[in-house]
Amino acid sequence: MNGLRGKNVLVTGGSSGIGQAIAVRFAKEGCNVAINYRSSLEEAQKTHAMFHDYEGQMEDMDVKHIPVRADISKEEDILKMFATTLAEMGPLDVLINNAGFQISGNSHEITTDAFDRVIATNLRGAYLCAREAIKQMLDANKPGVIINISSVHQEIPKPRFIGYSVSKGGMENLTRTLALEYAGRGIRVNAIGPGATITPINRAWVDDPEKRAMVEMHIPMGRAGTAEEMAGVTAFLASDDAAYITGQTLFVDGGLTLYPDFRTAWSSE
Repeated sequence: MNGLRGKNVLVTGGSSGIGQAIAVRFAKEGCNVAINYRSSLEEAQKTHAMFHDYEGQMEDMDVKHIPVRADISKEEDILKMFATTLAEMGPLDVLINNAGFQISGNSHEITTDAFDRVIATNLRGAYLCAREAIKQMLDANKPGVIINISSVHQEIPKPRFIGYSVSKGGMENLTRTLALEYAGRGIRVNAIGPGATITPINRAWVDDPEKRAMVEMHIPMGRAGTAEEMAGVTAFLASDDAAYITGQTLFVDGGLTLYPDFRTAWSSE
């Protein structure tokens, strides 16, 4: 896509699922990619294997890539991550705020700690990463792009996932506020809102025909999306082809946010 080759990109939560697909897509576009991961010893071993796969794909495309460890819920980790990417790649051109997770439970039974942990990564962490990226872009006096990976659940309430729903609702306002504040400084801020997506974290319903049918019956296009489809739209929003777009959330959901129950008439005429 126009204007991506040679750009420096950081993808948080880039070791699996949508984040992994985004990292690979930007590498294919000729970008230098910093791939953030959060690891225990077991996770680090899995991530190490993933980076071997990345190396094979990225070396063929003559791009630089670096793994950067950080727990996005911790400010000190974020600061170290940005210092590392600056030292090894130079100032960022593109930040992809993808790291996130969810905790389920009845809203009246969710503990304060569980709620805070989701917000700390999904929303507070996204803000802190955006803050540090904007600092680098302004210090380098160069334009930049921030893309937040939100969810259809910034629009559609998700009962029993209160922390996740609140964090994604907040991400919409984070996107719009930063877009307005920095539009005049050459920094564009947008988001994508994935719908049901085939990723390892969703294997519980992806691999169960009955559960998958229950999910897909709510999608007007009749199927779940792929991580690669999410990555393609993310690359578009980061490219010069989207140079006049800021402050928007582009839903990539097969029509899920179109109130699918309205596909058939149910009111009197």
